[in-house]
Amino acid sequence: MTPPAPYGTRAPDVPVSTYRLQLQPEFPFAAAEEAVPHLAALGVTHLHLSPVLTSVPGSTHGYDVTDHTRVRAELGGEDGLRALSATARAHGLGLVLDVVPNHMAVPADTRLNLPLWEVLREGRESPYARWFDVDWDAGDGRVLLPVLGGPLSEEASHLRVEPGAGTDMGAGAGAEAGAGARAVLRYWDRVFPLREGTEGLPLPELLDAQHYRLAWWRLARTELNYRRFFTISDLIGVRVEDPEVFEATHAKVLQLLREGVAEGLRVDHPDGLADPGGYLLRLHEATGGRWTVVEKILGSEETLPADWPVAGTTGYDALRHVDGVFTDPRGHGELLAVYRDFTRAAPHSGGDWDATVRRAAFQVVTRELAAETDRLTRTALRVCAAAPGLALRDHSAVALRAALHQTLVRLPVYRPYVTPGAIPGAAPGAAPGAPVREADAAMLEAAAEGARGACRTPEEERSVDLVRDLALGRLGGGPGQRDFAARFAQVSSALRAKSVEDAAFYRYIPLLSACEVGGSPGAPTVAPDAFHAYCARLQRDWPTTATALSTHDTKRSADVRAALATLTECPGRWARFLEDTRITGATDRAPDRHTAWAAWQTAIGLGGVPGLPARAGRLARALLKHVREAGLRTTWTEPDVGYEEAVARFVDGIEGGEPGTGGSARSAVAELTAALGPYVRANVLGMALLHLTMPGVPDLYQGTERRYAALVDPDNRDPAHVEPLTSADGGTEADAAADAAGVDVDREKLRLTVAALRLRRAHPEWFLDAGSYEPLRAEGPAADHCLAFARGGRGGSVVVAVTRLALRLEEGGGWRGTELPLPEGTWRDLLSGRTARGRRPVGALFAGAPVALLVKEDTGGA
Repeated sequence: MTPPAPYGTRAPDVPVSTYRLQLQPEFPFAAAEEAVPHLAALGVTHLHLSPVLTSVPGSTHGYDVTDHTRVRAELGGEDGLRALSATARAHGLGLVLDVVPNHMAVPADTRLNLPLWEVLREGRESPYARWFDVDWDAGDGRVLLPVLGGPLSEEASHLRVEPGAGTDMGAGAGAEAGAGARAVLRYWDRVFPLREGTEGLPLPELLDAQHYRLAWWRLARTELNYRRFFTISDLIGVRVEDPEVFEATHAKVLQLLREGVAEGLRVDHPDGLADPGGYLLRLHEATGGRWTVVEKILGSEETLPADWPVAGTTGYDALRHVDGVFTDPRGHGELLAVYRDFTRAAPHSGGDWDATVRRAAFQVVTRELAAETDRLTRTALRVCAAAPGLALRDHSAVALRAALHQTLVRLPVYRPYVTPGAIPGAAPGAAPGAPVREADAAMLEAAAEGARGACRTPEEERSVDLVRDLALGRLGGGPGQRDFAARFAQVSSALRAKSVEDAAFYRYIPLLSACEVGGSPGAPTVAPDAFHAYCARLQRDWPTTATALSTHDTKRSADVRAALATLTECPGRWARFLEDTRITGATDRAPDRHTAWAAWQTAIGLGGVPGLPARAGRLARALLKHVREAGLRTTWTEPDVGYEEAVARFVDGIEGGEPGTGGSARSAVAELTAALGPYVRANVLGMALLHLTMPGVPDLYQGTERRYAALVDPDNRDPAHVEPLTSADGGTEADAAADAAGVDVDREKLRLTVAALRLRRAHPEWFLDAGSYEPLRAEGPAADHCLAFARGGRGGSVVVAVTRLALRLEEGGGWRGTELPLPEGTWRDLLSGRTARGRRPVGALFAGAPVALLVKEDTGGA
């Protein structure tokens, strides 16, 4: 085994690996500091922290920032963060900070967000008005706040003016500004400022006199006049494209970087910004080029803009490729047939991927994002009215709105990147007049062509051309044109997230593991050659990008997905399992077959990660979120109580077992997961090893060095529990043999992770931009079941080999003489201690374990 690095070793400027910690009041900086020695021994080089700036009190994620000038006191404040940094540095570790440029919180007590408080108090004349993306004209000079539980007439009795003497801001920034001394308007736990001199007015006049309008929450869909994060009205869009706003919102983070408290950055949701490329360029210049990755979710054929000055993405594209190579293409097709037969789902309600996405997109763009598309419509009409000549006259709002809907729903990725006033072929952030990227121009042309074919009138067809030209910045670089192009892209991003990730992923569910952030449920499989091609591109173009398998946003952790992927190798057995549950009556207790399918697969996914502490109600909470996000029978805003109670009763039968049915549901799940155990093991270990050794910087989510079963948030956001390593975890070959003999997958995964991380830390030149990636191809009847590659210099210094589709391999008779030609030299497996050279029988290479991590004997990697 590669030994741990000595304490006091300086962290590298570019991470070799990162470990994500979800900071929260129950796991503050002090807890992270206690974990540092254990994480250093694990082999990581940097701690990747969730947002550290002040956020809504009690937040378990930190993305609801309220104050950019202060490190969050609930976590230990700036002193706590600096102490964590000092301890990390003493152990050779650095810090990566998570920054949130797109939005801020609209907290219940708006005094907690001083810039927003001042805007609500002073209106568009406030010096802070430039901070927020508000359409003042649409609200008659007021900001709509959709916070009331019912119509204003019904909620007015709960509104009251409270004198300033009764308020207490505590030590926040608002208190220092004197906000706590003024009278406020209260609505239950919500607190709002009052315009100067209005506190004595009768309530109707007082409300009308404010720079904001309190409204029923349901009006947000149609009347909201500020940009928000997706459809969350409690998160207001920030105009970080304004240099003054950028400086104010980034000063503290930049100070922490300059003073050596942190070394790198993760940028949250850049697709929400008006000009992502311009923002990233400004950030790059301000940080001096620190290692930065962006939470950019790429489509299956999409590439990161080549001129973005970043190291790469946060790694969801790697997740899709790793998952896909462990998904059986033939079996997935058979599983899809079983799914359609079992659920009888209509094409647009989960039976067909493309139809499901299109239906979901239309529902979101016409309902949840109605206010956003109306704002785009108004902007387009203003451009037409101001344009010289007659060419843009006579576009109606109705036709423009329909054209927008038809065009937006046909975009296959999150958004285009367009510099208004450009000509077709440049990059984001370029000056007006630079060309649009060819891929964006082609995508919008194709969307427009499809939209024209769906239009009902010639007027709508004509408006489609206008929408396309405005979105591509072809009609000049004036304020209206710039606003439309930026806002079109922002709405496109929100639409993709809400219609695909938060709707279609819960409707089209033949394989739940494919319904993952960045995933492609309609085409979830990745051939070995495609995986190699992807890795070669990463090594060439983005060698220090982040890679990930589990995050705080994944809907299922990697080990749960590893278990579910085995179902594509045995669709017939899965069909028999479903038939057995029907015969025993367990499935018939479900309110519908679609929910039954989701529940049984979720139970199999959790059951495939045995030996972990069970928390009551996990399956129930996940299924309730599933049916609400799907929106087929119940929703978050229009819940069907009777239906949701039926879901809960059905899930109770799975979690608790149903007596008197010829065998409980729980025992049926346990029987299937036990049978799949050896093949799940191969997937768990294989996925982990690929992640740790493929091109890029692996980001480990808290706890995933061991087996880790988590479902969608909040299930995956528990406080971190970092267990100290034992001497055996560092590994001897005898320990490895004992683990394999006892099939202790938890220990096997930990030993594999420690070995790979320590090897990376000892030899970053083999894995980062100075390294190489060379596919190795097995030869023989089972060659497709062995995925292998070499890393390092020419000829390789490390060889990685994993087993894929282990169940199909066994059904086909095993390896049957298949060999893996190794590069020249003698190689030692860090996991088993065995040596190999030349043409190695794959069956011997994988004796005792389905993976191998080989290091060339003369390279010093042992």
